Amino acid sequence: MTLYSKIIGTGSYLPPKRVTNDELAAQLAEKGIETSDEWIVSRSGISARHYADAGVQASDLAVEASRRAIEAAGIAPNDIDLIILATSTPDHFGGFPSTACVVQRKLGITNECGAMDVQAVCSGFAYAVSVADSFIKSGAHRKVLVIGAEVFSRILNFEDRTTCVLFGDGAGAIVLGASETPGILATKLHADGSYGDILCVPGGVNNGAIEGSAFLHMDGQAVFKLAVSVLDKVAKEALHAADLPASAVDWLIPHQANIRIMQGTAKKLGLPLEKMVVTVDQHGNTSAASIPLALDKAVRDGRIQTGHNVLMEGVGGGFTWGAVLARM
Repeated sequence: MTLYSKIIGTGSYLPPKRVTNDELAAQLAEKGIETSDEWIVSRSGISARHYADAGVQASDLAVEASRRAIEAAGIAPNDIDLIILATSTPDHFGGFPSTACVVQRKLGITNECGAMDVQAVCSGFAYAVSVADSFIKSGAHRKVLVIGAEVFSRILNFEDRTTCVLFGDGAGAIVLGASETPGILATKLHADGSYGDILCVPGGVNNGAIEGSAFLHMDGQAVFKLAVSVLDKVAKEALHAADLPASAVDWLIPHQANIRIMQGTAKKLGLPLEKMVVTVDQHGNTSAASIPLALDKAVRDGRIQTGHNVLMEGVGGGFTWGAVLARM
């Protein structure tokens, strides 16, 4: 029997603290930094974002999203036999121990299932799904919890208005289950390390002290130009691998970073904007959490139905990019 993997449950969680553009602009004005709702919306499409409270970690957001995904899948936590968590903001410095292991403990999973983090920044969820899909198809695992969780507010320089207004915190999760019918139709992953400096946190650690900057750095124009190009290509690669035309896509869920990049991708694929799930306006860029957050929202509000073909794609620091084509 041929094994496939299928999304059997989705979940998401946003920290309660919601910050509008006007509220953020007022906070920045106190530091002498000028920005406005009009400026932020015109450049990104973002109107608000959520920030985790002090002491709340990526694992805490991940646990809430995971509980909802597990409940939606109709299974118990101990039915999970592998946890893969995508994050660039792990609970512990260097991701040691992995945030996935922390989530396992906080969920009360006691079956000693495998748990690991994946680091591909904003492409992390696509990478994690691809890894989980391969494990299930091989027969090694049957129910994999895949999570994207971020507290990007912790690595933002709030004296740099070009980056601090763009990002937010949140988590999204899915349960992938073994299936006799196709669910994940295709995945495609890429990276080009020669672009590593256009989106990065350039600091390092030496003798317990940070050397360089621990804040996010982004060359916005370079990222924009590269993102539009690679998202179009990787989406078409995934469609080709599944032997489906773009017209077969019911919903496009791009990484929620910039509305202009998202609209450009849809246009290149020939998809109407009505087929694109948009949450960037209310969530900001939540990095690895953005795609599963948007997926869960569209599942729970009834837009995404059983049998729909959903194309998910992301780009991130590294530079990485990837796509997942799934039949729900």
